[in-house]
Amino acid sequence: MKKIAILTFQGFNEIDSLVAYRMLHWLQKPDWEITICSPEAEVTSMGGLSIRAHSALEDASEADAVMIGSGSLTRQIVEDESIMSRIRLDPARQVIAAQCSGTLMAAKLGLLGGVPACTDSATKQWVLDAGVEVLNQPLVAHGNVATAGGCLGSAYLTGWTIAMLDSLDTASTALHYFAPVGEKDGFLKRAQQNISPYLPESAAGSLMRKPADVA
Repeated sequence: MKKIAILTFQGFNEIDSLVAYRMLHWLQKPDWEITICSPEAEVTSMGGLSIRAHSALEDASEADAVMIGSGSLTRQIVEDESIMSRIRLDPARQVIAAQCSGTLMAAKLGLLGGVPACTDSATKQWVLDAGVEVLNQPLVAHGNVATAGGCLGSAYLTGWTIAMLDSLDTASTALHYFAPVGEKDGFLKRAQQNISPYLPESAAGSLMRKPADVA
């Protein structure tokens, strides 16, 4: 069983957590357990959507992959030791993906190791202040840790996570399915170009193999 925890906090960005959750579930992997992992039993998004957590922050330490979503309260959360002390992640054995202000959290958790990262424009200065160089691109990864910037970059980040857990071919199947009609091949090509440079050879698969029987 592979466990995937999507860290989701009060004030979360719906796109980050829910796009990842839906894309991962769509694959219908019977041996994948995907959870919304939160500090409280219920969290409310920046747009007022309340959802119930499936797992607690402490459970993320046992996950095979952890996705750190962003939100309007991230800057306050990373200064809250009562929350941050509950998050124990290890990039040596876990796949870790951080989206937008989730990159700030990754930096504060010491997961970036001084390497450049990606984030959104609103969070950029905070990440710079944390001592991390910010790249002008949607996705970058160093080993088992990836960061992405821009809400719709969540599709790329989820694709990278799927590829790391399985293969680029599997990620491509999901990305092709969720891409806009009439733009599927172009979207897939762009996604693969952004994801494939940051995959180990074992996960790289075949570029631009059009997924079969996918609408």
